[in-house]
Amino acid sequence: MEISVRDCETTYDIVVAGGGPAGCAAAVAAARQGARVLLVESTCALGGMGTSGLVPAWSPYSNGEELVYRGIAQEILERARKAVPFVPEEVLNWVPISAEDLKLLYDDLVIQSGADVLFGTLICGAEREGDRIARLLLANKQGLFALRASVFVDATGDADVAAYAGVPFHKGGDSGELQPATLCFTLSNVDMAAYHAGENLHPANPNSPVYDILRSGKYPIIPDTHLCNNQVGPDTVGFNAGHLWESDGTDPWQVSRSMMRGRKLARAIRDALAEYQPAAFGASHVVQTAPALGTRESRRIVGEYTLTREDYLARRTFPDEIARNCYYLDVHPTEREAASITREETESRTFRYGPGESHGIPFRCLVPTGVDNLLVAGRTISCDRDVMGSVRVMPCCLTTGEAAGVAAAQAASRGVGVHAVDVAQLRETLRACGAYFH
Repeated sequence: MEISVRDCETTYDIVVAGGGPAGCAAAVAAARQGARVLLVESTCALGGMGTSGLVPAWSPYSNGEELVYRGIAQEILERARKAVPFVPEEVLNWVPISAEDLKLLYDDLVIQSGADVLFGTLICGAEREGDRIARLLLANKQGLFALRASVFVDATGDADVAAYAGVPFHKGGDSGELQPATLCFTLSNVDMAAYHAGENLHPANPNSPVYDILRSGKYPIIPDTHLCNNQVGPDTVGFNAGHLWESDGTDPWQVSRSMMRGRKLARAIRDALAEYQPAAFGASHVVQTAPALGTRESRRIVGEYTLTREDYLARRTFPDEIARNCYYLDVHPTEREAASITREETESRTFRYGPGESHGIPFRCLVPTGVDNLLVAGRTISCDRDVMGSVRVMPCCLTTGEAAGVAAAQAASRGVGVHAVDVAQLRETLRACGAYFH
């Protein structure tokens, strides 16, 4: 039987691939500029790691002196924190996330902007004509079809559109090694008084029960001390815990194995905490494991500029910067590294800024080489591996997404390629929308 690919009857100025933070911000920003926008998402919820991924808290929004991630990022934080009223208003860092409330927030934000949303749809290819993407190939319950647009934004988290379009990319370290993934999960029926009164579970606390758990040898599936956690609702604690190695997010076989192992790991962590911190977790149960794997690293595009560790350490400012970033160099160890790396080596690798410090992100990092109607936002922007460990977090993805959306709208309205976007006008528009950069 011959398989045909039909063209979508509806035309759009901009198609955004991926409905995580970067994609949502890009779609909203472009639609607010008057563009006709379609946001395509493979799952049936917007929000990515903050919703389907069950990441229990926002990474820091502040550098210790001021809010760094503004514009749409600030708008989302201010609205999202209403769902966690137990968090003081002045807290800007590690604000817990109520995943179900955040889903509704993203739905409302995107639809109110005027953008269309298409769930349950996979990107499966890109057709080029010269230096432009002519059609984006997709698949859903209605079969294979193609979308045309003036500009495409790749916010897939894995640079899928860019890869399909032939954009060069890097993946992992020099030997192809990747950071481990994590399958986040939620425990309910937790005794919150005991939880807050007991030892802090985070491994930065040398008295965390996770060390006794590992030493006991009773739970061999628990690989290491990674045990981040936050209260996310009444009697409910969200966990970003445990590492899943050999989890290449672009390899469906590895993702499948990691999902199944992650569910077993969540159960083991619950059982271990019930034994070693029974006052808080003795009656707890796993209410949900994330339907999406928490992939930290996959492809990074080659763009007009590659942001480097040296740029980060120099707190560099750029004439075309469209956002600032202050998150630390958070590169999780591979399985081999985890077996041998010392705490001192870890701290040296995970460099942290002091109060008030940040670095700029140039627009050029969002512009892939060789394609004239594609922008990239989120963790796959053009950077080296160390910097990717910093810019991959959700607040930063929101700011690069907003910049990509505004730039895409400007390119579409002027009928020019993304390499010809007026950066001065882009920065002026972003500032008017509340963005922060130097």
